[in-house]
Amino acid sequence: MTTAAHRQIVTVFGASGFIGRHLTSRLAKSGWVVRAVCRDPEAANFMRTMGDVGQVIPWGGNIRDPKSVRAALDGASAAVNLVGILYESGTATFDAIHHQGSKLIAETAAVLGITNFVQMSALGASLKSEADYAVTKAQGEDAIMAAIPTARVVRPSVVFGAEDNFFNQFAGMCRISPFLPVMGAPALPDISLGGDLGIKIDFLGDGGPKFQPVFVGDVVGAIVACLEDDDTAGKTYELAGPTVYSFADLMRLVLSVTGRKRILLPIPFWVAEIQAFFLEKLPKPLLTTDQVRLMQTDNVASGDQLGLSDLGINPMAAEAILPTYLHRYRVANDQTHAIEG
Repeated sequence: MTTAAHRQIVTVFGASGFIGRHLTSRLAKSGWVVRAVCRDPEAANFMRTMGDVGQVIPWGGNIRDPKSVRAALDGASAAVNLVGILYESGTATFDAIHHQGSKLIAETAAVLGITNFVQMSALGASLKSEADYAVTKAQGEDAIMAAIPTARVVRPSVVFGAEDNFFNQFAGMCRISPFLPVMGAPALPDISLGGDLGIKIDFLGDGGPKFQPVFVGDVVGAIVACLEDDDTAGKTYELAGPTVYSFADLMRLVLSVTGRKRILLPIPFWVAEIQAFFLEKLPKPLLTTDQVRLMQTDNVASGDQLGLSDLGINPMAAEAILPTYLHRYRVANDQTHAIEG
């Protein structure tokens, strides 16, 4: 194993986002000088305190602007691209951000002689996917590897942590709604005879699509390991937690941690597509048709790629971390179970 010399400059694109903030802090602790590239560097000034004076530098940049990208990379010895979007808005399309933006960063880095490069993609990235999100993530990977064969690619599942947009969203929903959705539930309930000729009705089936949530601390640990270990060059890592959950399992977990009773409402994919058709018209969509298509493929490690264990990381379980930040959604003395309907 070869460890990178500290006090070298690493350029992090998307540094002010959820994962980017955690990564910047970890890199600073490891001794790197971090150019924290984001669209609004003034709003990212708080990140300066993550390191010594002058160690973390908020840097204005746009991954669709060649001059901006070159300026951010010039003089750096390593680069990380975290930029991604969950829905399209105006000119910020999946292709523009995930594919063309990644391609521009990698080709510019190659011209400048930067070979230590980490690209954050996504579990399920595939050119064969029905979801544009997954297709463009795969195209971004291909563009990166074509420009920099020594680049590392990390593919996380759903990432959880104190500021995540997944568990916090559903925990917040518990406060105002009597229901929690279970996407991908069967279109029709399963009806069978139970004991003593009773009738058993199963509305949730196998619980919908499967996920393997991964802790943000493990994700940034993997990225730092890729930057600092030459043996990771040219490899792809699937970053997944220790447990596979169905969508229903995750909703039950949220209810257990927050101590609330809510009905688990089955939402078949065809219903979700109708909902998404209208919800994606909002300025900040709650659900899009592309996200519904994406959920129709399980978001779990394939087993065909390297993983966290190959980087020496023992992944944290969601059950151990969620109570540390979802406690603010709890109701004192409330029972902790879901009502399935």
